[in-house]
Amino acid sequence: MASGVEHGSFLYGANLTFIAELYQRYLEGDGSVDASWRSYFNELGAEGRQVLKDIDGPSWGRDRSKVIGQTTNGQALPAHPSAAAEGLSKEQLRAAAIDSIRALMLIRSYRVRGHLAAKLDPLGLEERGSHPELEPANYGFTEADMDREIFIDMVLGLQSATLHQIMDVLRQTYGGHIGIEFMHIQDPDQKAWLQRQFENTEYRSQFSAEDKIDILEQLTRAEGFERFLHVKYAGTKRFGLDGGESTMVGLETILRQAAGLGVHELVLGMPHRGRLNVLANYLGKPYRAIFSEFQGLSAHPEEVQGSGDVKYHLGTSTDREVGGENIHLSLTANPSHLEAVDPVVLGKVRAKQDQLGDLQRRQVMPLLMHGDAAFAGQGLVAEILDMAGVRGYRCGGTIHFIINNQIGFTTAPGEARTGPYCTEWAKLGQAPIFHVNGDDPEAVAHICRIATEFRQKFQHDVVIDMYCYRRFGHNEGDEPAFTQPLMYERINSHRSVRETYAKQLVDEGVLTQAQADEIDSGFRSQLEQEFDAAGGYKPNKADWLEGKWKGLATEQESLEEHEDTAAPMDLLMEVGRAITEPPEGLDVHRKIIRQMEVKRKNLEDGKDLDWAMGELLAYGTLVCQGKPVRLSGQDCGRGTFSHRHAELTDQKTGERFVPLNHIRAGQARFEVWNSPLSEAGILGFEYGYSSAEPHALVLWEAQFGDFANGAQVIIDQFIASAEAKWLRLSGLVMLLPHGYEGQGPEHSSARPERYLQLCAENNMRVCNVTTPANYFHALRRQVMSNIRKPLIVFTPKSLLRHKLCVSTLEEMGPGTSFRRVFDEIDKLKAPSSIKRVVLCTGKIYYDLLQARRDRGIDDVALVRVEQLYPFPRRTLGKVLKRYPKAEVLWCQEEPENMGAWTYMDRRLERALVEEAGRKNARPRYVGRPEAASPATGSAKRHAAEQEKIIDTALTLD
Repeated sequence: MASGVEHGSFLYGANLTFIAELYQRYLEGDGSVDASWRSYFNELGAEGRQVLKDIDGPSWGRDRSKVIGQTTNGQALPAHPSAAAEGLSKEQLRAAAIDSIRALMLIRSYRVRGHLAAKLDPLGLEERGSHPELEPANYGFTEADMDREIFIDMVLGLQSATLHQIMDVLRQTYGGHIGIEFMHIQDPDQKAWLQRQFENTEYRSQFSAEDKIDILEQLTRAEGFERFLHVKYAGTKRFGLDGGESTMVGLETILRQAAGLGVHELVLGMPHRGRLNVLANYLGKPYRAIFSEFQGLSAHPEEVQGSGDVKYHLGTSTDREVGGENIHLSLTANPSHLEAVDPVVLGKVRAKQDQLGDLQRRQVMPLLMHGDAAFAGQGLVAEILDMAGVRGYRCGGTIHFIINNQIGFTTAPGEARTGPYCTEWAKLGQAPIFHVNGDDPEAVAHICRIATEFRQKFQHDVVIDMYCYRRFGHNEGDEPAFTQPLMYERINSHRSVRETYAKQLVDEGVLTQAQADEIDSGFRSQLEQEFDAAGGYKPNKADWLEGKWKGLATEQESLEEHEDTAAPMDLLMEVGRAITEPPEGLDVHRKIIRQMEVKRKNLEDGKDLDWAMGELLAYGTLVCQGKPVRLSGQDCGRGTFSHRHAELTDQKTGERFVPLNHIRAGQARFEVWNSPLSEAGILGFEYGYSSAEPHALVLWEAQFGDFANGAQVIIDQFIASAEAKWLRLSGLVMLLPHGYEGQGPEHSSARPERYLQLCAENNMRVCNVTTPANYFHALRRQVMSNIRKPLIVFTPKSLLRHKLCVSTLEEMGPGTSFRRVFDEIDKLKAPSSIKRVVLCTGKIYYDLLQARRDRGIDDVALVRVEQLYPFPRRTLGKVLKRYPKAEVLWCQEEPENMGAWTYMDRRLERALVEEAGRKNARPRYVGRPEAASPATGSAKRHAAEQEKIIDTALTLD
């Protein structure tokens, strides 16, 4: 940017005449004006245009009655002179205009950098000083100019004012307990709205005596609750809100404002700090329930099994009445992985909006709370900000509330981030950022009101950065003075916000000291009563099967159940025809046309249906039966391997058409979204969606299976364990392309071993299916059964077009269901004469099958395990019992320390002993040896390894 734009020292004296002329050229559309100056002049807006017109003649305005300025010789300048300009010369008009331009540039600097002068730190530790661009002298004004009136029309809500008055308004607006960053926003309407909210006094929040007493009561509950816990459970971790109590004032303001603006539900996500306070004082969780958890009692009813979790990770939901309207509040359970809950909350919000048909996304609002260090340091924050405006993932804007402790555990801001604020990420998302001093609860309430109105008006993210501190360090057992002696010396002598505000109200005459003390003692008495009742408290019910989840089952999955996942033949044909006939008028790529013609013929013949047909038939039959389907992931519309083509693109117009949304009238919706290049954020979003919508099939597809590695926290902390920890169910499907095709270590393995290691207590399903029909049934089972479990599917690559990997239409029709195990399909010797049974899963089956057929082997049977978990012990045992003399081995492509082998080893042994009746039976392993990397990078070496595996598996000793 040109130096004249960046440095105020350029904006005075003779240069102002140059700038005025440059600005006039800009207004006339002169393309030679440098881009950096054009950007600067854009910020001056219509007011600057008005001022510059006066350099050449009549147009100060229309109201001649106001004297708005003086020329350099002291002669009064009428506000809106006629063409004669009341006798003033052009030079005098130019001098007055230049004064106005200088004032406008000063005002603009405050809008851009005024936050640097704000008094944000309650502890006063931050030395902010005064920025030179915020000083009038930097624009050529002297002390003698301070009382001269300057024409600025309606800027700052004034028409004319002295420089003293202008500076008072600027310092009050931008240099108090609120610091505003909004000039990075490109939307002019958003910028203009924010400017009015902060600069015009008519928009400022007015607090009545009743309002102020209400704020004091909120602070009393927040501080009193933490103080009570600190006394009763000294040294016990609670990650208290001490030092940040104004958070509760902010949250309450958001709730009340949102309810008045049409929000029916607020979905919260937050870390552990302050969580107990939010649960108790915001969501109404009984104090006695929290006290009972401190005493070691379970948060779950006695009949509910599961591991549970520490109390500061738990969520809850409630209904509150605000201004005569009911608003539902829910706090999403969250692990200690900071920010991991963010995309989960957004997915839940999107699902709830879809359920309500809330296309404007105004009725359900996400509210995410953050710590300052986590907001700056965790990449998921950038991912959700990037997703915020993307069509398939937008939720109408999120309110981000940062509890800025000015430290992360023991790490100071200077060691934790590069930027001046923890909120720099938000500028990438064009979000306004409101910094506020947490020791000023009225300022916090004011900012939260504006933030809520902004979200509802513009459907855009907004960030509140509340500066505060941690009175007791990272947790109540920590000694913060080890590493922050100066900060904690200041904190130890610093009065609480409740104490400070109570004194303010007493000084203002709002209430007496006795009345303030009575508010405090009355709440303390209430807590004592709740504490006495805690020992006998028992949760009366679990809420996990209420609302949308009503009618679903919690019992553990039967290993042998056969769910009704078949579809009627006429429905299969109806769906098949809809997805194999290009729509009239759409210019579809000729290669896709040829594919559709082949698929249509196979459909009519009822055979040779490939993987994509099995998948699309599952989706199509579900939406026709009233079950919505949502599929998202990188390039999932056509599929990474160009097999799915769930959406068709017109080759001339670029218009997209989704055949599955045009099967029949009244069907449920099918959504397919090509996602941002994100794994953790998008997978978390889809998990959140599935956790709020049990009747939709929700799927996330990794571009390659190993891409899910970047989302391991979501998998570990939510998908695999949420039911056990938090009684939260999900039917999410993860599609992970897997298979050794010689593509190297990064695109071979979806790491099945990781998912199998996470399996326990029937927490999820893990499948590596080998036929389109079985894939069809696996997908439909997710919503057709009355049990909801996450499903991990290791999907194929080369099998997508493999001549043997096909199914018939009848295999999806009446009388069929998901097959956990496939026995031998070829005609071999009698089972009693089979010498070896090769057990396998997934793509390697077809390598084995083809090689066996090529070699004419008839005494080696191939058995496929389609569902790895829950392990189908009885079903597999019955199959193995048919081969009493056969050696049993497990064959896999993956190295011995990867894949399914270490999971299958002892389970196969148990099936052989307990179900097949064998004694001391141990299966053998055939596959790659142990390795650090999933696969070789050499295609030649890969082929040799694969050949050796097949040869070893099929060659009898």
